[in-house]
Amino acid sequence: MFYNGPTEIVKLSREHNNANILSLGARFMSKDEFYGVIEMWLEEPFEGGRHQRRIDKLDE
Repeated sequence: MFYNGPTEIVKLSREHNNANILSLGARFMSKDEFYGVIEMWLEEPFEGGRHQRRIDKLDE
């Protein structure tokens, strides 16, 4: 859940966890902030590497 705090948490959810769900607190964000966060999240690539091991454990 992102509620207009530091956007680094949104980026890390994709970079490190390969998240495929983003939950936003719309009550706490303007429309422009809302769309900006979505765009940033969708464009952020998964880093893989050492983070891939965690993802693989979920698939076991």
